[in-house]
Amino acid sequence: MKIPKFIAMSAVLAMTPAAFAHVVLAEKSAPAGAPYRAVFKVGHGCGDAATTGIRVTLPPGFKGAKPMPKAGWRLAIRQDKLAASYVYHGKTLTEDVAEIAWTAATPADALPDAQYDEFVLVGTLPEQAAPIWFKVLQRCGDTQTDWSEVPASGTSTQGLKSPAALLQVVPAAKAEEHRH
Repeated sequence: MKIPKFIAMSAVLAMTPAAFAHVVLAEKSAPAGAPYRAVFKVGHGCGDAATTGIRVTLPPGFKGAKPMPKAGWRLAIRQDKLAASYVYHGKTLTEDVAEIAWTAATPADALPDAQYDEFVLVGTLPEQAAPIWFKVLQRCGDTQTDWSEVPASGTSTQGLKSPAALLQVVPAAKAEEHRH
């Protein structure tokens, strides 16, 4: 008996891991101390509701963040005092971007549940290799999903309902070995 393609595809999609159901980074690893273009992939709304806002909380040590504007979306940037200052382009900085938010300007600008989009920011990664977590709050009108869960130890997000977006910051030498 031959199974119709649409039934077979439905079965495959039903078995797809939950990793495809949340906000994730396009690039999963990057070298320590390097500039990094964080591309947050948003593949769905909250239930059936359209995404009306994305707020990214930057991990400690992520420096000099700048968001990419999106047509039809307003930007908000929150800065916090730093525990330790750093020098950036010859200037000593005592505060830095801690959070970036995109908000749909009108209901027509919202990201429908049936569509996909990306939200982008750039910055410089911490000098030390270690996993870092970007916490993302996805707003959909009056509802929201807080993608902020981090495992107690390690980097496995298995069993987490709303995992934060993970980036593996690898030693710079190791990253050089894997370039093609």
